[in-house]
Amino acid sequence: MSIIEVKKLSKTYTYHRKAPGLWASVKSLFHREKLYTHAVKDISFSVEEGELVGFLGPNGAGKTTTLKMLSGILYPTGGEARVLGYVPWERRKEYQKQFAIVMGQKNQLWWDLPAMESFILNKEIYEVPEKQFRTTLDELVDLLDVRDILDVQVRKLSLGQRMKCELIAALLHAPRVLFLDEPTIGLDVVSQQNMREFIRKYNALKKTTILLTSHYMEDVEALCKRVIIINHGQIIYDGLLADLVDKYVDHKIITVSFKKEVQKKDLEKLGEIREYKPQYVVLEIKNDHVRERAAKILTTMPVDDILIDEAPVEEVIRKIFEEVAPRK
Repeated sequence: MSIIEVKKLSKTYTYHRKAPGLWASVKSLFHREKLYTHAVKDISFSVEEGELVGFLGPNGAGKTTTLKMLSGILYPTGGEARVLGYVPWERRKEYQKQFAIVMGQKNQLWWDLPAMESFILNKEIYEVPEKQFRTTLDELVDLLDVRDILDVQVRKLSLGQRMKCELIAALLHAPRVLFLDEPTIGLDVVSQQNMREFIRKYNALKKTTILLTSHYMEDVEALCKRVIIINHGQIIYDGLLADLVDKYVDHKIITVSFKKEVQKKDLEKLGEIREYKPQYVVLEIKNDHVRERAAKILTTMPVDDILIDEAPVEEVIRKIFEEVAPRK
């Protein structure tokens, strides 16, 4: 069953151009050149109940604009969308109680108050029964391990702690749909890993439908089987992450450490050298030759350790952006 249905959704912004200078300012009183920015152009996709889908693209691709339309923050210029059967921009109370949006660069917690005060406020806003509120809060607090900071002013929390509390605030009313816009942005490596683990567990436990945007490919690889890639406001890929890698990657990465020094010229015959030290090399080798070249390295060179990896997902995404020209 499709929880999110999007058909030919578009958002166009209008702005005016004015040359610098006093005379240009005077002329603009009588005539202004009108220009348009197509942030989202006729996109269509659907998301099934319980899916966790990566929504990817470079800065300015239209990701956040799309999430804002699906959450009712923005009105579209054209097209249709339904989430849980509701038109988001109609902003019906019944819909607002069933979704949540968390934006990594926006705060919903009161800065000068402890997080607990914001949780209680959200309980009243969403009309969450007291028993349900306490049960849900206890569950989320334990999952995110933040019980000892609930009564600390938000301004005194670390970024990682604040993001955990932002998630709790968004999930207290048990939304069926969750929009996550860069939830790990700015976090350190440990906090990013903790956040990914929580999102994965929560999705598995609650079967919440999640649409996730992120610039960190580790987020996508760890959480998403399916990805939607948007560029210049248009969807250029919608499918399984594994299929994307199979289609766009024709090589593997072999990392080798040696017991003693190996000459660079002896390694150049095996593949493209990405990184070289006398006792260490990173090679890019075409898929058809991986087995043969790996065997040759093992039998003819003083190998201490060897590791064969798939190409990083960010390489795949970059290759798509390079190959797919923007459609006008």
